Amino acid sequence: MADKTESKQEQTRSQFASYLRSLADQLESGDEVRLTVGNKDVTVHPPESFDTEVSVVERSAALRGNKETIELTAEWKVK
Repeated sequence: MADKTESKQEQTRSQFASYLRSLADQLESGDEVRLTVGNKDVTVHPPESFDTEVSVVERSAALRGNKETIELTAEWKVK
C-alpha cells in the first residue's frame, strides 16, 4: 500500500526557494526530514545516498501559451 500526500499552491519565487532551502538544510544535517505538504506534516528518513532525477519540460502551445515545468525526484527504499 502506498500513501501519497501532495499539494498544489501558488508561491512566489522567494517562498519556493525558502521551502527548498529548508529541505536542503534538513537533508544535510540529520537523519530525518520533516515536510509540510498542504495541511499535513510528513517525516521521511532518507539514507546517506539515494536515486535522484531532474527533468525540465518546455512546451509550446499555440492556444494556451508556452509552459515550463521543473520536476525533482528523490527516491530510496526504506530499511
